[in-house]
Amino acid sequence: MANFCYSKKMTDVQKIKDEYRQITEKLTDPELISRWDEFQELSKRKAALEKIATKAQELDELKQRIEENNQIISSQEEELAALAQEEVVLLAQKKEQLEKEIAELLQEEAEDLPDAVIMEIRPGTGGEEASLFAGDLFRMYTKYAEQKGWKYTVLDVNETEVGGMREASIEFQSKEAAGKLRHEAGVHRVQRIPSTEKAGRIHTSTASVAILSKPTKAEIQLNPADLKIDTFNSSGPGGQNVNKRQTAVRVTHLPTGLVVASQASRNQQKNREFALSLLAARLLQQKEESEGATLAGERKGQIGQAERAEKIRTYNFPQDRITDHRIGKSWHNLEAIMAGDLEDIVGDLRGLENSKS
Repeated sequence: MANFCYSKKMTDVQKIKDEYRQITEKLTDPELISRWDEFQELSKRKAALEKIATKAQELDELKQRIEENNQIISSQEEELAALAQEEVVLLAQKKEQLEKEIAELLQEEAEDLPDAVIMEIRPGTGGEEASLFAGDLFRMYTKYAEQKGWKYTVLDVNETEVGGMREASIEFQSKEAAGKLRHEAGVHRVQRIPSTEKAGRIHTSTASVAILSKPTKAEIQLNPADLKIDTFNSSGPGGQNVNKRQTAVRVTHLPTGLVVASQASRNQQKNREFALSLLAARLLQQKEESEGATLAGERKGQIGQAERAEKIRTYNFPQDRITDHRIGKSWHNLEAIMAGDLEDIVGDLRGLENSKS
């Protein structure tokens, strides 16, 4: 499958390599810096193409090494031929993996994905245990982002006194993140024995995940006259003040009544920027929903009411098993998955999507 996908897109790879080389050459022009908008646009495009171009170069080098080893194998020196054959097997495995990665990157390039997405995590049914699970999901996704090398920013986080979360919002700045995380939207269910459970009974709780596209300035323009901005003291676990300065920011969008807040930073200006990013993302979603659905249709469809039955995935700790109910597949080693090892799950979900397209 990987070979087919890659060979089918071979022309696209060559076009990307050519475009990447042309952009790199243009960026060496010292006069370009005076045309700031063009410079920024080219730099952004170069960054988007760089991963594909780099992997394509690696693939070309691998093919060359395989060809060189095949020439040795065809020679009369049996000892050298045996060593070359062993290396060809390893190189062929690396080649197949690279082709798969390039095919995925080409798919992301072809899709109309946002440059960034915002993930919102909230506890659902289950009280304190649900808030603890929401915190676990927060850490799982941020660790996954770190493994993938994605830049992310915590826009808002409201923790409980026992280490859980009442809500959290994270911005992931990557098209790759947009493509891989979009299938995480929905209700996640956990089955485990809470640390506070003395009788050893398994409890079932839920948390919801929503994925919002971060809009460009052209898509959503915020009018200062439409905004009511308040500041308040950031609060930590149990409601205690983290500091005496009013660094937390609450923004109300007067035309729609939408309210967002951020207290992720100790810097008031940063929190203001984070809150405005959240507001813009929610306004974009409302705009998209109003064009083809009810006002809160898509977001409600993602998270439902966070009831136990409305689940996309179950994390069963006693059985060390995670099951995605959309594709009917399970994986083990929950400890590693909760530590950010999500690539197999994400890959299987994208594979199902590709098979349906």
